[in-house]
Amino acid sequence: MALGSGWAVAAVAVLLQGVLPRVSQAQTFSFPLRRPEACARHQFFDISMLTCAPCGAHQRQDARGTSCVCLPGFQMISNNGGADIICKKCPDDKKGVTEDGWNCISCPAGLTAEGKCQCPSGHILVERDVNGALLSQATCRPCDGSENSFTVANVLGNRCVRCEPTFINTSRSCACLKPNTLTGGLCFSTGNFPPPMISPARYGELGMSIPSEWFARYLHSSAAACSVYANLTACQALGNMCVMNMNSYNYATFDACGLFHLVSESTAGLSNVHSVSFWKQNLPWLFYGYQLGLAPQVLSTTPFPSNFSFKGQNQNTQMKFVAASYDVRGNFLKWQTLEGGILQLCPDTETRLNAAYSFGTTYQQDCVIPLSKILIDFPSPIFYDLYLEYTDENQHQYIWALPVLNLNLQHNKMFVNRDSNSGKWILTRRIFLVDALSGRENDLGSQPRLIRIATQISLSIHLVPNTKKGNIYPPLITIGYSDIDVKDPNSQFVKVSFSVEYEMNQEEPRIQTDIALGVLGGLAVLTALLKTAGWKRRIGSPMIDLQTVMKFLVYYAGDLTNVFVIITVATGLYWLIFFKAQKSVSVFLPTPTQEERFVTFVGCAFALKALQFLHKLISQVTIDIFFIDWERPKGKVLKAVEGEGGVRSATVPVSIWRTYFVANEWNEIQTVRKINPLFQGLTVLFFLEVVGFKNLALMDSSSSLSRDPSSYIAPYSRILRYAVSSALWLVIGMIQIVFFAVFYERFIEDKIRQFVDLCSMSNISVFLLSHKCFGYYIHGRSVHGHADTNMEEMNLNLKREAENLCSQRGLVPNTEGQTFQIAISSQMRQHYDRIHETLIRKNGPARLLSSSASTFEQSIKAYNTMNKFLGSFIDHVHKDMDYFIKDKLLLEKILGIEFMEPMEKSIFYNDDGHSFSSVLYYGNEATLLIYDLLFFCVVDLACQDFILAAFLTYLQQEVFKFIRNIVGQKNLASKTLVDQRFLI
Repeated sequence: MALGSGWAVAAVAVLLQGVLPRVSQAQTFSFPLRRPEACARHQFFDISMLTCAPCGAHQRQDARGTSCVCLPGFQMISNNGGADIICKKCPDDKKGVTEDGWNCISCPAGLTAEGKCQCPSGHILVERDVNGALLSQATCRPCDGSENSFTVANVLGNRCVRCEPTFINTSRSCACLKPNTLTGGLCFSTGNFPPPMISPARYGELGMSIPSEWFARYLHSSAAACSVYANLTACQALGNMCVMNMNSYNYATFDACGLFHLVSESTAGLSNVHSVSFWKQNLPWLFYGYQLGLAPQVLSTTPFPSNFSFKGQNQNTQMKFVAASYDVRGNFLKWQTLEGGILQLCPDTETRLNAAYSFGTTYQQDCVIPLSKILIDFPSPIFYDLYLEYTDENQHQYIWALPVLNLNLQHNKMFVNRDSNSGKWILTRRIFLVDALSGRENDLGSQPRLIRIATQISLSIHLVPNTKKGNIYPPLITIGYSDIDVKDPNSQFVKVSFSVEYEMNQEEPRIQTDIALGVLGGLAVLTALLKTAGWKRRIGSPMIDLQTVMKFLVYYAGDLTNVFVIITVATGLYWLIFFKAQKSVSVFLPTPTQEERFVTFVGCAFALKALQFLHKLISQVTIDIFFIDWERPKGKVLKAVEGEGGVRSATVPVSIWRTYFVANEWNEIQTVRKINPLFQGLTVLFFLEVVGFKNLALMDSSSSLSRDPSSYIAPYSRILRYAVSSALWLVIGMIQIVFFAVFYERFIEDKIRQFVDLCSMSNISVFLLSHKCFGYYIHGRSVHGHADTNMEEMNLNLKREAENLCSQRGLVPNTEGQTFQIAISSQMRQHYDRIHETLIRKNGPARLLSSSASTFEQSIKAYNTMNKFLGSFIDHVHKDMDYFIKDKLLLEKILGIEFMEPMEKSIFYNDDGHSFSSVLYYGNEATLLIYDLLFFCVVDLACQDFILAAFLTYLQQEVFKFIRNIVGQKNLASKTLVDQRFLI
């Protein structure tokens, strides 16, 4: 068996090798594109070869173009489809061909263009007897139009059927004789209805009207049948044609809507349908009325009877929209729900399409559709009357009619529904998606010249003010149509959109925001005035000038920024918490239009904070700073005298390396922060993108951090994005600050205190002026008298200090206070400026510098002069420029202003909080944190991209840090004579 199977397999393989073709490497798989309409009359389109193939002898292309038929005067002998047809010429005595094409027959009258027998009007063609036998000669039999039968030939002319009832009712015959009126295949008495007239289809978007074949055939007859006979289908068809004309009405014309209103007025005596005054018996409900101010009453007077809730036992988040659908002839099709994308032209999964009707989910769908696809999918319009279904307390089902705002509706040639004043709106009821029928001019089977498409459909749901149970007003459907001039459907595309928006009256939140802004803004003015007063005191100027005003504006900008941040963060968290956590619906999120005011606040906050940040940056890089070296020379050395060939004794020079080292450390701590910017950005991104906190910003009722990718993802709310990102940014920033202060600075590294210790170890004090008459002093004078020593002595000094065998480091004996806020007198400042000007100009008055010395030597002398002066000032040498030390009052600390003005003596305020860090990044962490937060949020609001926002935020941090370091180094080098090359 195994051997036999092997032979069988081998045989099959050989057979397949011989049968199956092999693919040549040079073979291509392309061929010319041919379409059925491109084939000639004597060719047909071969659906297998997808090309044009010739028909046989005596044949031509059939109506579909995919097969062949015999020429007139030829009968079929056989027909296997395509070109496999055999035709035979009919004899001279039987030139006609039967309707089925298989036989030749003698005709009683003439022939049609297709070679078939032709009968006069009112007659039917008979080719076979009752048992199907072919007659030798066809006959034309007249239909009996007398009162006994009332029959007439049908459209095909092969059967007698009963006359249309209007003919019988009007003339008691099958002929519509004058003075009766024949229209649309119906017969009416002249006195019953106005005579026929031109019935154009109007395209207001294009500013033109065209003669519509559909309107010409059926408008007048539908109106007559509706008016005279109360024909329900005709009334619906008439209403449909009014809707196809965009419900537009002009008193000067008598078009579809004019006829509808004429018929409606004639039914004024009839009862209303379901007690709706706008809905007349036998007629469709198309309008709510033309009275001014009627639309606001319809939209905001009576709440919808059902309640909605997001959570809890009574959860109700599904809106059940239903539609009564009609075809263009007025036939009722069916009741159907809107689920499955009935009103959504854009294709998508059913789950995503149905998400549009989930209560509380803002829905947005946009796409571009080829015009050719629309023409195929919508050959004839379908009309919808929309309702919202609900169940009452007794579990009885009801429906609520939904108003429609047609943006294309014209009333007396004015687009009234595009007015911002809702009191001028005219609400309607019936809609359609695509009308490719009324734009056909001469032939209903031809391609339309114009097509009308619903390119914008919006469902607006308004919350009842002050509701606590999820009450809404009836939803409003806003629809906008685009009129397309059909030229090349395959190259034309249409952009369509479908949206669902939820709105509530934002007047109360706006008023509350304005109140908060007014109160906090007033407090910002007071704090800015206090800061300006403190600044004036610190620069020693009592005059109010332009600089004072500009300074006030800068301070006010910074404080107003904090007001905006407080209001925007509080507002964002309010919407986030109250919208996402609510059970029975009481609030809706602001719409994108309503968010503009909030976004403006955020933009203003960022602009003002950027101004404050730049002001602080400039202030920090323009401070006056000097390093006082307390080290004294140790003995003398012999020094060669240039040019004299001898030696002389000179004091041992003091090393500059300690000053360079302290200056370099000062340069390094200029941009030290309490938070790590890179960690801040990455952590915020982790929670937003990975954990999924960004999903809380979606405009839906879900509070879940994860979403199913196959489900619909609602658009983001800019307010919620701001709320989530700002809350995360602030929380993570505060955690970093607390960790830095409580743990990192205590157990790992405190750079600010280390710098103060370094000053003491280096025997260097720092004299720093951030204002003209105000600054900071770090007392770094070594308690051991000198610091330029070897390792053994240094360790010994440290051991003595640890064992309290020497005095303490403070400026005041037996105290630890090394840092001070200083308010210097104007005399002290003037003396400082005279020396400092010499130092930075590298030349100066003859009383300070030798005119014969080099520029560098002059600078060295100026440096030594400043070092000696400041050292003597600290040692109370200058009685006319003395100072005293005191504690700041609590109120002074709170207000940031010194009550006592340094008139004759300068004032040193004890400062245990190392407030000199206010001239560093370290002391301005709050400003930097808020600035980074606003930069991050502004970029995200503009781009809707957290990753890009985090990257750009970190990038700008590094750029400003680099600029701060470079400019700070130059300022430090110019003020202290430290070579910039030693500042790393």
